[in-house]
Amino acid sequence: MNRRALIASAALATAFAVSLGFAAPASAQTSWTMASGYPESSFFTQNIREMIKEIEEKSGGKLKIDLRSHDSLIKLDAVKRAVQSGQIQIGEIRLGVYGNEGAMYNLDNIPGVATTYEQATKLTEAQKPFFEALFKKNGMRAITYVAWPGQGFYTKAPLKGLADLKGQKLRIYSKQTQIMGEKLGMEALILPFAEVPQAFSTGMIQALWTSAQTGTDVQIWDYVKNFTYTGTMHNKNAILVNERAFRQLDAATQKVVLEAGEAATTRGWEMSKKAAEEREGVLKSHGVAIAQSPKDILDAIEAAGKGMVADWLAGATAEEKAVYETYQKSLK
Repeated sequence: MNRRALIASAALATAFAVSLGFAAPASAQTSWTMASGYPESSFFTQNIREMIKEIEEKSGGKLKIDLRSHDSLIKLDAVKRAVQSGQIQIGEIRLGVYGNEGAMYNLDNIPGVATTYEQATKLTEAQKPFFEALFKKNGMRAITYVAWPGQGFYTKAPLKGLADLKGQKLRIYSKQTQIMGEKLGMEALILPFAEVPQAFSTGMIQALWTSAQTGTDVQIWDYVKNFTYTGTMHNKNAILVNERAFRQLDAATQKVVLEAGEAATTRGWEMSKKAAEEREGVLKSHGVAIAQSPKDILDAIEAAGKGMVADWLAGATAEEKAVYETYQKSLK
């Protein structure tokens, strides 16, 4: 057989294999791009860096991940779509950002549903099967879930009671926290994390409701000097992987990715707990006064939360309601 015939024969064999679904094995080194919405100082980003290091080392360099943090590549609220479409192979999302797509995204965003890390853990376990099926349907999988620390108000003046919140322009990050702010008599505005400093500088907002972690990330001491802790919720971030990109990895590398994701979940929750304390220390070192919330503010938040739970149940699907019921049973 001459050289031209050999080449033609090889090409025909390759085309036949592809037609039968036999994909070529992954190359010696695969590169993924990852997007996240938080700065390098965030424990979320630090946790991701540790996960990437583990993946690259344990895969023997077969998989490299290029992390683009702090909205530098893709805005936080667009990360899920980017992963689903294959624009990027992996990304970190805040579940509550996608509340308009389904009630389940909003559940841990409701004040009072999961006010402690223990409750947040049980809620995550109840939600995971639901999210697994949802993400699979959309060509993705979640490999990590990590809870945020408890929340509080950043204000210019100390909060002595509910009346001190009335009329203030508050930045929040979800529809649920917007409802909460309005129930407290505030003008609540949803803004992306990266726009917070500019919003303070231009007078668009006067107050912020978020964690000690976010307060240090945006150097809140440049704008206000008081942090009033309420606890209230521990909503979650998740790391999503494009399923098609995942399937193109060899079995050993897939195993490395899943195990690194599990390790990042365990480590991330511990980092979250430590960050709550450490970041309060950073706030204090920059002159921010820290206080526990007055009771009338907590009572108003609790009342708002109960109303939102009732509304959530009224609009949830049967499957979503079953998740909530499973979670409630786990608390008994």
